[in-house]
Amino acid sequence: MDMVHAGDIKADDVVIEIGPGKGVLTEKLLFFAGKVIAIEKDRELIPLLQEKFEKEIKSSKLEILEKDVRDFDPSIMSFYNLPYKVIANIPYYITGEIMRKFLEADCQPEQMVLMVQKEVAGRIIARDKKESILSISIKAYGTPKVIRKVSAGSFFPKPNVDSAVLSIENISKDFFIKNKISEKKFFEMLKKGFSSKRKKLSSNLGFKKELWGKSGLSENIRAEELFLEDWVGLVKSI
Repeated sequence: MDMVHAGDIKADDVVIEIGPGKGVLTEKLLFFAGKVIAIEKDRELIPLLQEKFEKEIKSSKLEILEKDVRDFDPSIMSFYNLPYKVIANIPYYITGEIMRKFLEADCQPEQMVLMVQKEVAGRIIARDKKESILSISIKAYGTPKVIRKVSAGSFFPKPNVDSAVLSIENISKDFFIKNKISEKKFFEMLKKGFSSKRKKLSSNLGFKKELWGKSGLSENIRAEELFLEDWVGLVKSI
């Protein structure tokens, strides 16, 4: 229920669930949300879900899409003419890919609540005070926070890692609009800046000394030491 509560789901909310499996989380989402769109790629699970939620499907409260979420186009959500949320227990190996798909989309969710690896959650919120390309990328679109940690023993079968419920709130592209910077240029610089963690940022970016001086940053600084606002100044300085 932590994921449902973290999503602050209301009666008129549209919720996307990724990988409903046997419908444990789906059942809870349907109790609170106005509509749930469940994306499931396992063909064998579709009949089970259709039987379990026959009533909700007939009333159009639940829509089941047999699809790999990586092939899902978030732009179709614009047809609902309502904000939507993504709440899901996602496959850990495509965590970053799923985040990018929805955060970078023209039709973004207003919030994402995801079960992720505990280490990934810590990296996203920069618990060790060191930023990463993942943490900066997410913070450019919204506000990430860890709702709670979930031990490996809470699952069956037991995974090899502990997990955490991560919420990304206030999702928008206001950061780029307000600062008048291009998403494309911002991420191009971000990728270059983090291309080699051991090197100084100025070396990764290949800036000449006179150009680097305009940034107002130390020549010895590394990418992991920069906050989101520092990258704005860096992009604008060139």
